[in-house]
Amino acid sequence: MIAVTPPRSSRRATEAGLLALAGLIIGAAFALVSLGRNQTLPANLVPFSVGVFALFLGAHVGVRKLAPRADPLILPVVVVLNGLGYVFIARLNDKLAAQQAGWTALGVVGFIATLFVIKRVRMLDRVRYTVGLAGVILLILPLLPGIGARINGARIWVRLGVVSFQPGEFAKIALAVFFAAYLVERRELLGTATFKVGPFMTPDPKHLMPVLVAWGFSLVVMMFQRDLGSALLFFVLFLTVLWIATERASYLVVGTTLFGAGAYLSWTLFSHVQDRVSMWLDPWQDSQDKGYQIIQATYAFAWGGIWGTGLGVGLGRRVPIAESDFIFAIIGEELGLVGATAILVLFLVLVGSGLRVAMRSRDPFAKLLAAGLTTLVGVQSFIIMAGVTRLLPLTGLTLPFVSYGGSSLISNWVLAALLVRLSDEVAEREEPSPHDDHTTVIAVTA
Repeated sequence: MIAVTPPRSSRRATEAGLLALAGLIIGAAFALVSLGRNQTLPANLVPFSVGVFALFLGAHVGVRKLAPRADPLILPVVVVLNGLGYVFIARLNDKLAAQQAGWTALGVVGFIATLFVIKRVRMLDRVRYTVGLAGVILLILPLLPGIGARINGARIWVRLGVVSFQPGEFAKIALAVFFAAYLVERRELLGTATFKVGPFMTPDPKHLMPVLVAWGFSLVVMMFQRDLGSALLFFVLFLTVLWIATERASYLVVGTTLFGAGAYLSWTLFSHVQDRVSMWLDPWQDSQDKGYQIIQATYAFAWGGIWGTGLGVGLGRRVPIAESDFIFAIIGEELGLVGATAILVLFLVLVGSGLRVAMRSRDPFAKLLAAGLTTLVGVQSFIIMAGVTRLLPLTGLTLPFVSYGGSSLISNWVLAALLVRLSDEVAEREEPSPHDDHTTVIAVTA
């Protein structure tokens, strides 16, 4: 039997097929929500389907033209997560659904624009300090008087007229770029122990100081903003990229120790952290106030059982702020354990795609950047899902691509575009030259 290596266009054909399947899933879910609520098909089912098709077709065309060798799984997974998130937001709040549709359109525009502007990820390496400074400025903005705003106890918002956004969502990408670029430049020095501290040998602190300053500054700002979930996310990002760059397990040990000390310090200094830990351990001690949200989410999972109550049939409105912080609980109620597991698997596929890009990258900067961006998506997803299911204390982060929120959605679409660009560059390097005698692979079997 003779097998010929498929052309690179087959990746885009695979992506197109998966996107068509994603569109069917989203359209069917939208129709089933209306049937569950009103026993009728939604009047706007056709316009909705056409809009979804046009929007995500635009993203597919953008990848086909600007990153033709990219991983065919990344965009379809993002589309399914975004589409199902919109369906559940529409099931909870029609007004917020209209806003989320606009944010989704802007996210797709940002996705295409990122692919158009970032032709090579090395462009980001050359402006590492500018990008790092931009990340720091974005973190500071909510603390500035006049534009900073405190919402739900956290000062992470910037309000300009009628527009509010969370600059920290974009800061995480900027800092991921900075950490990757700086650690690539210093990886050999950071991986060599030349400085003695008592009986231990460590790298020279001067080589690590700029990154430690950037990381420490971000954590301090997060603490002032009372957004410790984001502080944890930045911490894990920094530690992961540092470990991959140096391959020294000692950084993990020291980092874990620092995390434990920081967690204990936060618990002693901040009353809202104490409240969240107490509600995590025993939400029934204040079942009508601070523990109410977690208890209702627990009941939602219980009502969902294995197969769920059915789309549009659940009692999701009983869970406060369900469209953002606790949307995973609504998914668990109406789609059951099966549906919640499907969402988890989608995130695992996305994380697996990102890690595969990192492992195949020969460029050290691309490897660290892919690992950092994947860490952001994976860890943030884990933190919020673990918080909703009471595996961890609740932190208030959003579920990427699924929860309501413009800043989170747009920034994650940009992050997805960077992963697509990185995967395209990896495939380009691996693709045989058209003049190579081995472009055709022949396998002989009996």
